[in-house]
Formats: sequence, structure tokens, C-alpha cells
Amino acid sequence: MLPDLLLVFADDYKILNLFRYITFRTGGAIITALILCLMFGERFIMWLKKHQAEGQPIRSDGPETHILTKAGTPTMGGLLILGSFILATLLWVPLSNQYLWPVLLIASSFGVIGATDDWLKLKRRSSDGMSGRQKLFFQMIAALLASLIFIQLSPESLRYGVAVPFFKDTLIYLGLIYVPFAMLVMIGASNAVNLTDGLDGLAIVPVIIVATCFGLIAYLSGNIQFASYLQIHYVPGTGDLATLLGALIGAGLGFLWFNAPPAKVFMGDTGALALGGALGAVSVATRHELVLAIAGGLFVLETISVILQVTSFKLTGKRIFLMAPLHHHFEKKGWPESTIVIRFWIISVVLALISLSTLKLR
Repeated sequence: MLPDLLLVFADDYKILNLFRYITFRTGGAIITALILCLMFGERFIMWLKKHQAEGQPIRSDGPETHILTKAGTPTMGGLLILGSFILATLLWVPLSNQYLWPVLLIASSFGVIGATDDWLKLKRRSSDGMSGRQKLFFQMIAALLASLIFIQLSPESLRYGVAVPFFKDTLIYLGLIYVPFAMLVMIGASNAVNLTDGLDGLAIVPVIIVATCFGLIAYLSGNIQFASYLQIHYVPGTGDLATLLGALIGAGLGFLWFNAPPAKVFMGDTGALALGGALGAVSVATRHELVLAIAGGLFVLETISVILQVTSFKLTGKRIFLMAPLHHHFEKKGWPESTIVIRFWIISVVLALISLSTLKLR
């Protein structure tokens, strides 16, 4: 919005030319979202506590320590993230950018699905909200619409194609199968972040790390000179998604201020589904879907641990892990929560660096 309003006067006021630069707007989006979170965070948490007398329902089969340390903590803090993220994005990203809207569609619709799930859990005083089928159905509708929009916006040479990391100019053409593939990326990323969100600060920091990684990828993919030099696919218009991810980073940092151990608020499905979906949507827009699996490898690992646990129990009656997702396994082994969280952050940083190396190692 600000670029649309102010660049009209750039010829008269040279300083306004700053709004032409993605780097400047990204910095502005980070600071704006961060300030919004910090300004309204305390009051928002007080409002949540007022309307959530007993806080987020704790899993009865979860780690015993959670009953003591996390009982009474309000959930749906994702509303704070989403509000700051969307407002900062609309302020700093040109509204004429066509990629802006499908990404916001995924973030907001997945956020509504998550908020509904959180609300039902609070209403029923149970860790069971919407059924998995219900959530998946509504996610599929939003993801299908966004996938079709992304395909229509993509350069003709990239439509229905999946770029392969480490190989220059290599595309795997999937044809119409690309539509369910793109849907899987967005829905999978959304639910993977949700599975990871089980300890204070565990999910939000890796989200910030992956968003930083993809902010750089979006900037480079949307710049024809950088894309040509790095031999990655040029996708016109995706550069502004770096600013959108800047807003996500700022909102994430602001939320972390209140979610740092001991957490004053949990993001809930409201935040986890929305943030994961947004990252998945940007990876589809920039045609770096497979790189997301590397950068977000921590989320993938947590998801695989759940799949393996369920499959093993159904087939053999035995569990591979003491508890799934994986972070709960280490809790059961006696690791302190802070140790698990920090070590998982380190893993996330390493995976992000590996994913960025794919830009040059071609």
C-alpha cells in the first residue's frame, strides 16, 4: 500500500524512491510487524486469559511435566502473529503484486481453520477439536484455489514443472499432477509446523529461519540478473514475497518475545497452520518446493516420526519412539525442554544453510 501511495510523488521527493527497493520495504515490514506484536501483545494475552479461564487443554497422554508447567497458558496466540503479519504485509508490499494474494489466501484461510480447531478444543475442554478429515477438506479447497492461481501466474516455461535442487535448468514436468503436488506442499508444510509446535519456542524460531531463507530465495528468483547468475529459474514478481516474508519474520520475533520459555501464550493451530501454509505457498510461487523440504527438514523429521510411530503400532503393535512427535520422545528420555528446543534450533540453522547452498552448487 505504501509503495502504491508514495511512489507517485517520488519525482518531487527523491527520498520516496526508497520505496522502490525491496530491501528497504522488507526492513520496514520486519520492524512494523515486530512493533505491532510488542505493542498489542500484553493486552492481547490478557484478553485471551479472560476468555480462556483454564487455558489450552493439555493432552492426557502427553509428558507429565506439561500438566504442571503448561496448564493455564492461553492459546490462539497465532491471531497476534497473523494480525501483525497481514497488516505489515499490506502496508509494505505493492497491492498490485499478483503473488501477494494467493499467499495471503493460504495464510488467512489456514489460520481460520486453525482458529476454529482451537476454539472447539477450548469449548469442549479437550485436546480434540476439528476432525482430521474436516481440517484436510477445508485446507484442500484453499490449496486447490491457490495452486491454480500460482500456475496461471507462472511463466509458461515453468508451468507444471518442479525444479530440482543442485541441477541448473532442470525441471521435472508433472503435467496436471503438479496441481495435487502443489497442494500437498502447502498442506504438508502447514501440518508439519503444527506437529512441531509442542514446546515453548520450538516451532516459531525454525519458522523464522525458514522464512529468512525463503525471503532470500524469493528476492533472487524475482531478479533476472541474480537468477541468471545463480542459474536458478527466474519468476517475475516473486521478489516482493521477500517483503511479505519480512513481515512474517517480524511477527514471529514479536511473538517469540511472549512465547519464550516459560511461554505466556501458545500460537495454537491458528498460528501453526497459517505459518506453515504461508511458507509452503511461497515455495510453490518461487518454484523451490523441494528446497523447502531441506530448509524445513526439522518439520519433515517431526512429521516422519509421527508417520513411523503410527505405522509401526498398527502393523506390529510396537512403538518406535517413546512418544511422537520426536521432541516428546526426548522429553520422555529426560532431556530438559530448553535443551531439546535449542538443539532443534541448531538443526534448523544447519538445514537452512544447506538449502541456501543449492542456489550456487549447480
